[in-house]
Amino acid sequence: MTTFERDATSLRLPWPFTGRQDELELIRGSVAGGRHGIVVTGPAGRGKTRLVTEAVRGTDCARATGTPETRDLPFAAFAHLLPDTVSLHRAVQLLSGVRLLLLDDAHLLDDASAALVHQLAVHGRTRLLVVATEGARAPGAITRLWTGELLPRLDLEPLPREETAQLLAAGAGGLEALTVNRLHRLCQGDLRLLRELVGAVREQGLLSRVPDSGEWEWRGPVPVTATVRERLADLLDRTGPGERATLDRLAFGEPLPVDADTLDLDALEVLEADGLVHIDDHGTASLAHPLHGPVLRSVAGRLRARRLARTPSDRTAALETETANLARAIAETDVRAVPAPVGEWLVTEGIGIPAPHAAVRARFARLRGQLREAASWAREGLRTTPEDHPCHLELALSTAQSGDAGRVVAEGGDMRRVAARVGGSGSVNRGDLARVATQADGSGVVTADGGDPEPAVARGGDPETAVPPTAGQPSTGPADRPASSAADSGTSAASAAGSAQRPALPAADSGTLTPPSAGAATWWAAARGDLGAALDAVGAEPYDAVRLGAPERAAGRLTGVFAAHADALAQGDGPALDRAARTLEERGFLLFAAEAYAQAAQAHRDPGAARTSRTRSVALARRCQGARTPALAGLVLGELTARQRQIVTLAAAGLTNRQIAEKLTLSVRTVGNHLYGAYTRLGASDRDALPCLVELPEAQPA
Repeated sequence: MTTFERDATSLRLPWPFTGRQDELELIRGSVAGGRHGIVVTGPAGRGKTRLVTEAVRGTDCARATGTPETRDLPFAAFAHLLPDTVSLHRAVQLLSGVRLLLLDDAHLLDDASAALVHQLAVHGRTRLLVVATEGARAPGAITRLWTGELLPRLDLEPLPREETAQLLAAGAGGLEALTVNRLHRLCQGDLRLLRELVGAVREQGLLSRVPDSGEWEWRGPVPVTATVRERLADLLDRTGPGERATLDRLAFGEPLPVDADTLDLDALEVLEADGLVHIDDHGTASLAHPLHGPVLRSVAGRLRARRLARTPSDRTAALETETANLARAIAETDVRAVPAPVGEWLVTEGIGIPAPHAAVRARFARLRGQLREAASWAREGLRTTPEDHPCHLELALSTAQSGDAGRVVAEGGDMRRVAARVGGSGSVNRGDLARVATQADGSGVVTADGGDPEPAVARGGDPETAVPPTAGQPSTGPADRPASSAADSGTSAASAAGSAQRPALPAADSGTLTPPSAGAATWWAAARGDLGAALDAVGAEPYDAVRLGAPERAAGRLTGVFAAHADALAQGDGPALDRAARTLEERGFLLFAAEAYAQAAQAHRDPGAARTSRTRSVALARRCQGARTPALAGLVLGELTARQRQIVTLAAAGLTNRQIAEKLTLSVRTVGNHLYGAYTRLGASDRDALPCLVELPEAQPA
């Protein structure tokens, strides 16, 4: 849902209301029927007022607002609804006839107004929608609304990252994934601050166009506007002994051990008591809010920043540790979130990161289903090393599996560059795909001369198990992974970790090592809608075949949850597919889990179970940053035949009937007949409606 409301302070439209659908329905339900209302609480700037305004849009609603200046004036908030002089008893009588009363900033009500609200809640004739700021001192009559169980309370959580991305897309245009992540992390759910930062970044010209993309990125310091200074006055105006020096040291080096030789312990104690510093269980100190460090660094002078900043050698060591941790998580087939702040800091500050680290970050993000983030990490690596093949491959893979299939189909996307690097002319055809699928070395680097795989990589080995061990810890292979790959093709963990010498690789139980570029060929063909070519390109990459709906091609070649997924799909076992999807979700493979749930929805015989699987699939797919794969297409186009789904996908991407016919080796008339049949089943009048129809539906309660 997207609605606009005119900004009272300017002629510009504010950002549209986006997301919060569950909370919106809860509030609407609480003020409908026989309900008595609800209290909505949350920190300042979280969007409480905008949410309740949207909830009562179009209804007959009386409004009242508390203000700091009128806290000593009886019934000041209700001056427009009550006569000049009125008793509490009379005020209750007068307002009992109001069907719905919206009270904003209820924590600022005067005592008489608060007592009136409490009495209205007790009598229950007026539905109340009460908004109060969490942490602010409120009259006792207001807090007793929920502590006395007169009204339910909704504590508004921060806007999730996915909905923050939707809000930024609607209000600020196309921002790339790492910029969205940065804004979400800095603002911590404060939507006023979010809009302030985006406006300041735009006004100061800090946004730059991403090459070969319509998106914009923000790199460099945080703009310290007057609003930001006002919000962080308690941080920037510290005058206690050693407090500002301690904050600056943390801003440039956090986390730091709580040590008298490193930090002023007296100042640290005061800062912790004031909520500006956090001390964890391991005895390390860090700033309490993600915005504090960037702002302190922005206002520090150049000489002070030079003195406090980490040395390049310190950054290199920390980055290598992060790379190894991420590679190890991939090898162990557990891609739940891994803290890696150094790489993020280097990118956001505009310093740049080495291509090997960028490649492993891109792979980790892609396996988690964060496809746009994966593409952004790959582009960061290509900034420093434009010819880096692992980054090109990760960019091609993430693009081909995302909703940007239109550009991939029309231009060959980033696969064109990969094809050119293995001897193609830059145009991508089926021969190029085969060449890309076969000419790569075992480290995940496409070779221009089609050289033999590296001797150190034995047949049946897995490049993703080549993780540099930490000191005193032996290198171990994954216990639960596809036999030839941890998931699908991509960058070798050993290569991405920058290891000078590859450790020996354990042999897999069965199967043959597949060059990582084979996966790029597979998914590029799938993005074109050519499922046959995609399956032909799978080769010995078995889990890709499962994801594409051909589990028979992976028989006996997978292990663990990936084998369970393949077996359940082969048998058409809906409950088993649900179990495999849950395990994949628990391990962080959100896109794989969404696909497994989508396949379960098709396999279930029980309509209720199918609906539950479908709902879970849609919910997970919406967290995968625009993922569009054949399994997910079945959620929307499940009523069509396989050929109709293929043609509809291509038509929605903008191809004409003749172009579709040439790609699929069909006659133009046959394509038209298939489209006509699809229009009838989908209820569409023409091809202009297809892009909307192939979008994922809204998730419904199971």
